[in-house]
Order: sequence, then structure tokens, then C-alpha cells
Amino acid sequence: MDRRTLLKMGGLGLVGAGLGGCAARSAPAPTTPQRPPLRLAPVRAAWDRIIRTTVGLRPHRPSGFVLCADKLDDTTVIHNYGHGGSGMSLSWGTGRMAAEMALGHDSRRAAVIGCGAVGLTAARQLQRRGFAVTIYAMSVPPNTTSNMSFAGFTPTAGLVDDDLRTPAWDAQFREAAEISYRELQLLAGTRFGVSWIDRYGLSDTPPGAAGNDAEEEREPLLPAHLRTGGFTLEPGEHPFPSRYAMRSSQLRIEPSIYLDALVHDFIDFGGRIEIREFTEPRELVALSEPLVVNCSGLGARDLFGDDELLPAKGQLTVLVPQEEVDWGIGGDPPDGDNRGLLGIHMQPRRDGIVLGGTSERGEWSQEPNQEAMQRIVSAHMAVYSAMRV
Repeated sequence: MDRRTLLKMGGLGLVGAGLGGCAARSAPAPTTPQRPPLRLAPVRAAWDRIIRTTVGLRPHRPSGFVLCADKLDDTTVIHNYGHGGSGMSLSWGTGRMAAEMALGHDSRRAAVIGCGAVGLTAARQLQRRGFAVTIYAMSVPPNTTSNMSFAGFTPTAGLVDDDLRTPAWDAQFREAAEISYRELQLLAGTRFGVSWIDRYGLSDTPPGAAGNDAEEEREPLLPAHLRTGGFTLEPGEHPFPSRYAMRSSQLRIEPSIYLDALVHDFIDFGGRIEIREFTEPRELVALSEPLVVNCSGLGARDLFGDDELLPAKGQLTVLVPQEEVDWGIGGDPPDGDNRGLLGIHMQPRRDGIVLGGTSERGEWSQEPNQEAMQRIVSAHMAVYSAMRV
């Protein structure tokens, strides 16, 4: 019997089972077998494949979103705004919580201010509870900030400054995250443009290494069961130029499909949309609806005097679609240059390969930042050109 056959039999538990004299020998220490190298269709990142660059101003509040009821004379106003970069992730949850607050009102006629993801989902949650709803908005899809989002279940993205969290706000957030995660899963399919995708977090240090989480003293914002699980691919097990790649499954949302489907659902259930701009709260009192859900996002800064609201400028550069690319990435730029970047992020969609990673707090300009675009695209080109195929 040659040595290779003997080792194979030993791994199957056969050595010692049929050879009585060998049963007492100590077995070698178990080792973790290396996974076969992962093969992925590469992204063809090149300057001549860029088809557009978009800019969206996220409504960021350092202390987190506002979800509460207020009164303007005889009009009840339920505020639901300030979700930062997490509006697509949390809106089904905050929308349901706003709709349940509305159930305490005698009327079943409601106005919703805003027609992005937060306004549309709040309107649908109201309709599900028997309300007749009119949406009032300055712009509708595809011309909303939500249409410019990277879009996935990332409920803590650009949401709240950690030192400004309160127990009451944390509880609201976790309830909203729980609701939204379930609702989005039920929408998976081609009609809403919601799907699951493998995402690879790139890093040169092992996940959980000292320094990554060691200094965090308070309870994490997102409960453990809502954090996407996964496993770490070691060097040699993945095609990326980083040492490690954390593979996980995440919900992807394609905004143009998703928002269009929400508009159609809202109208099919008797909803009405009116293009209108409000400049002061008194104009809301003049509406025929005695109940108003304020989903005006960044507009609440002027409309309700919320000076804490700040724009967080986000920018996406989109490449020609590649049907064969069915995976995404996130991580630090390969050269360690993080100036103005949140890292690099790629997500494939039917309308293009989306490259992102910027957040410029307090920046009101909606013109693309050319320097940021150069760094984002160059960083992605460096990753894909170094991939093993």
C-alpha cells in the first residue's frame, strides 16, 4: 500500500478500524483544507466604458433620523426624515412605524410629502392600513435622490454619529431595521429589482484582527442577527489582489426598477401624486388632508427649520453593463489613499456596473467631483487588472 492511499484511508477513518495493531497510534492534527480558488467574471473597468456619473445629496443628521408626531394647529404631522445613506434600507420599517402612529388619528385621509424611497414606502404602508393617500412632491422617480443611490441593505450607512446615539433612538432604529429586512426579502424578484448577491469585502488584515473592533465599548448599532454572515477567503482562495476577501450574501436593490414599481403599486391602490413645492409649514395646514407624513428628506431643513440636517454628497460612476458579472465588492483602495473616500464599492445592475465610495458632508454642489471620480475609477481599475482569472 503506497503512502498516498494510506493517508487517504486514514482521513476516512479506515486506518485503525480494520488493522488492530494500528488503533493505538496517534492521529495527525486536523488541518483546514484550502478551498479551490474562486473564479469570477472580471469587470472591464476602463475610462472609455464610463456611461454616466451621478450625484445625490443624502439627508444626514448627526443624531440620526427623526420619527415622531407633531401638531400644526389641527393638522397632525408625523416626521419621517433624515435617513442619511440608509433610506433605501430602512424606509419600509420607518414607514410602517409612521403609519401605525397615524392610526391614532380619526381621519383616514393622509398626505405624504416626498416621493423618494422613504415617501413611497410610507405611502404604501398607509394604504395597507386603509388610508387614502396623496403624495405631494417637487420631483418623482427617476428624478429623486433615491434614484442616485448605490442601493442595498446597508442600514447603518451614513446614518448617525456614534457619540450622539440614545437608547430610545437605538430602539427605533432596530425596530425599523427588523421590519425593513423582512419586507425587502419578500420583494426579491425581477418586478421590484430586489435580489441577493455575493459581496466580497477586501482587506489586507484578517477580519476581527486587533484594532478593528477592540476599541468598541458600547453595543453595536445593528443586532448580530441582522449583520450579514459570511466567511473569510484566505490568500490563494480568491482572485483579488488583497490578502483576504470576506464573502457574504447581501440584498441588492436596483433603484430605477424598484422605485418605478413602488409608484405603480401606489397608483394601482388609488394613490394620487401632485407636483408641488412647500416653502413653509403653514402651507401644510391648508391641505385638505388633516394628517401629513413628512418624508421631505433634506427639504426638512428649510421647511421645518431643522438646522442639524446636512447634505452628504454621494457620487456614483457607472460603467457599461456586464450580464456575466454577478458579484460586488467593498473595501479600502489598494494604495491606501482614502482621501474623501469611504473605500471602494462595486455593484452590478441591469443599467450598469456601479462604482462608488464618496461622502462629502456639508457639500451642497450637485456637480460631479472630478478628482473623486478619478480616484474611484483608478482604484477599481487597479483591483480588476490585478485579479487572477
